[in-house]
Amino acid sequence: MAKGANQKLKLAYIAKLFYEQTDDLHSVTMQDILDYLSKLDIKAERKSIYSDIDSLREYGMDIIGEQKNKTYYYHVGNRKFEIAELKLLVDSVQASKFITLKKSNELIKKIESMASIHEADQLQRQVCVSRRIKTMNESIYYNVDKIHEAISKNCKVRFKYFQWNLNKEMELKKEGAYYSISPWYLTYDDENYYMLGYDSEAGIAKHYRVDKMLSIDCVDEKREGEEEFAGFDIAEYSKMVFGMFDGEVQNVKIEFDDSLVGVVIDRFGKSVHINKSKDGNFFVNVPVVISPQFFGWLLALGSKARILEPKAVRSRLKDFISDLAEVYDD
Repeated sequence: MAKGANQKLKLAYIAKLFYEQTDDLHSVTMQDILDYLSKLDIKAERKSIYSDIDSLREYGMDIIGEQKNKTYYYHVGNRKFEIAELKLLVDSVQASKFITLKKSNELIKKIESMASIHEADQLQRQVCVSRRIKTMNESIYYNVDKIHEAISKNCKVRFKYFQWNLNKEMELKKEGAYYSISPWYLTYDDENYYMLGYDSEAGIAKHYRVDKMLSIDCVDEKREGEEEFAGFDIAEYSKMVFGMFDGEVQNVKIEFDDSLVGVVIDRFGKSVHINKSKDGNFFVNVPVVISPQFFGWLLALGSKARILEPKAVRSRLKDFISDLAEVYDD
C-alpha cells in the first residue's frame, strides 16, 4: 500500500481509536493518536488532530479532554450502551435457551465490539455458555426473522416440523410433509420461542415451537384466521397458558395462603384482582388453560393453594393426583 493511501480515512480511524481503546478509565494522548495514525500510513500534525477532535464532537462523539501534568488525555465519555447495559445483554443471550451455542458466541462477540477493548474483557469473563442447555437447531435465528417477514407481508409460511426420537435424532412429523400456517404472533414462554398461527385445514389456532421448524419459507398466499385473532391479547394469553400446553380455557377460582401473593403476581401480573377470604388466605378468579402443566404448577405450591371452583376442574385435579399416585404405587 502506498504511503498516505489511508489519508482520506483519517477522521474515521481517529473515531475508531477512541471507541476501541478509550473509556472512563483508559485515555490516549496526542502522541498516542499520532503514533496510531503513523502505523496506518496516515500523515498528521497536532493542529489537524485538534480540528478532527472538534469535528467528531460536533458529530456527536463525547470526547473528553483532561490535563494532567501538562499533558492532555482524551477518552470517550458517553456511549450508546453503558458497560452495565452490555453485561445485561450478554446475560440475556446466555440465558436464552432458543439461541444455539454457536450463535450465542457470535452475538456476544458483536456485543463486545460496542465496548472498548478494556471493557470487553469484563464481558468476556462473563461468557459461560458452554454448559448451558441450548437448542440444537441452528436455523432458529433465521426462522424468527422469516416469521416476522411473513407477518409483515400478511402471507402464510410453510415448514417441516420435527420431534426427537429415542436415538436423539430429528424425526419429521406428518412423514415429512409441509405445514402451511398463517402466522399471527411470536411469543416467548418457558425459555422457548413459539409461533401462534391459524391452521386453515384444521380450522383452529395453534402454536408451534420455532426451534422445531425446518425449511421455513414464506408462501404467496394471504393469511387466514383474522377473525380467530381479532382482539387477541398476547400478554393475557401468556398468563393463561402454562408451558404452552393446549387445553380448554376456563375461569378458575383459586385460594392461596397469604405468603404466596408474590407467586400469584409473578404468574398473573400486578393487575390480578386479589380478594381476601378467611384469615391468612386470599383468592383470585383467573382464566387459565386447563392442562397437566397447570395442575403441576398448582401442586408444586402444596397445601397452600387449592381450586375452589368450578367443581369439574376440582374433579379433574383429583383424577390427575390419583393417576399420579398409581404410578408410584409399589
